[in-house]
Amino acid sequence: QVQLVESGGGLVQAGDSLRLSCKVSGRSFSTLFMGWFRQVPGKEREFVAAISWRYISTYYADSVKGRFTISRDNAKNTVFLQMNSLKPEDTAVYYCAAVGSARRPDNKEEYDYWGQGTQVTVSS
Repeated sequence: QVQLVESGGGLVQAGDSLRLSCKVSGRSFSTLFMGWFRQVPGKEREFVAAISWRYISTYYADSVKGRFTISRDNAKNTVFLQMNSLKPEDTAVYYCAAVGSARRPDNKEEYDYWGQGTQVTVSS
């Protein structure tokens, strides 16, 4: 069983930065395709970013492109989401997700494993 544990959320002001981490256990991390999604109450969970395991390709939602950076450290079984220039509309619960391979990295239905989420709140 794959387990994902997010950390790094918090309350910040607009323009600040945060780095989220997701520690993975239970399976060889280096073979997992990893993604970050976010959700606000009453809305669908939406794609934020993803990173492949094989070629280290990255994918971003248009709303975060240029501000967020996804990366991974296979030696530490951890994926990161560096979030800069945060905006109030980035406020959400952020979830880490994993799958062996993904044809559509932005499709939440493709992911098999999910973390419990970490709250990010950006005040104006």
